[in-house]
Amino acid sequence: MMGLFLLQIIFWLSGFALVYTYLFYPLLLRWLTRNKALETEQFREETELPQVSILMAVHNEEAVIQEKLDSLFQQNYPADKLRIFIGSDNSSDQTNAIISGFEQDRFPLHFIPFHSRQGKPGVINQLAQLASEQQAFGPDHVFIITDASVMLSAQVVRELVKHFKHPQLAIVDAQMVHTGMTELDISAAENNYISWEGQLKYYESILWKKMIGPFGGCYALRSDFFVPVPDNFLVDDFYITLEAFERGGLAIKEPKAICYEPVGHELQEEFRRKARISAGNLQNMFRFPHLWFPPVGLPNFPFFSHKILRWLGPIWLILLLLCSGILSGNLFYATLFAILCATYVGIPLLDELLQSWKINASLLRKVRYFLMMNLALLAGYIRYVKGIKSNVWQPPKRQ
Repeated sequence: MMGLFLLQIIFWLSGFALVYTYLFYPLLLRWLTRNKALETEQFREETELPQVSILMAVHNEEAVIQEKLDSLFQQNYPADKLRIFIGSDNSSDQTNAIISGFEQDRFPLHFIPFHSRQGKPGVINQLAQLASEQQAFGPDHVFIITDASVMLSAQVVRELVKHFKHPQLAIVDAQMVHTGMTELDISAAENNYISWEGQLKYYESILWKKMIGPFGGCYALRSDFFVPVPDNFLVDDFYITLEAFERGGLAIKEPKAICYEPVGHELQEEFRRKARISAGNLQNMFRFPHLWFPPVGLPNFPFFSHKILRWLGPIWLILLLLCSGILSGNLFYATLFAILCATYVGIPLLDELLQSWKINASLLRKVRYFLMMNLALLAGYIRYVKGIKSNVWQPPKRQ
């Protein structure tokens, strides 16, 4: 009898964990931030603006690198205060040739073609060291770390760095706008999720200036908060954020720093990417347990509520199914077990069938996306347990 009661407790706690992290926590932040806006100390004069070094690691990005370079060199920022450092991670296509042949006379461009794979964090580590060694700017030196697939509007650098007048501000994230969505694949669901995620980060910025991690495609980092990322860590931007929190740093999101990136369309490609991120999330979770447990104070409360409970989503989903199945002698739990089985298996199959008929069912697609995302998290668990030896990456397919 006690065993059945314990199973019921586990069932309802698992359900609450999912509902809390995906619904109650966002609603709480939305309510707490009503009629509030982000407030920070800002540079007002042109002469106050800090020195900026843009750091970018690339690997086989010939499809996007020309457009990316154009967006970098169109930045509305003082020419004597911005430098660009690009490291090519043993690219085998035309990436190196395009960068080497790029002509401009506005900002200094430093290009380093690596002849063996370093991994993105390894390239960024070396670019950051090079940027710092060339001239010691001190606390008024800002790194902007960006990906080749992310196109910057002309005001991005200015909008990101204007906040760094506050000496403890470590990170400012950009606003990602996705392009190329369609209702016939997962791209619309991916865009909805990431847009919602971005809104949560903005709420955290308003309330505590403890945004729980940038998106990574484009963000600014005060150079004296930079720490080299370990060779086997997969999610470098989150590692850097947590290290900044360790030193009392603050992190915010700037909605006016608008960047553009094509959203993922292929389910298999997104699954691979999210499984990799999941393994990296676990690395950070176990590296910094004191920053999320106990889940009180800052950044523990938002970190636990926003990330930890969500990263554990596959466990909650499995426990819901197992507990309801074991309790299925009770009609109520038997009904829930049947509903869960139909949801986990039936909805993805039905959506796949309708998709093959060119029929779009938005709700089914969103449920399928949610289940796929949690299955990818589970695949990340397996990769983490097996051990991660390298952070070398392959860029996703470009539309």
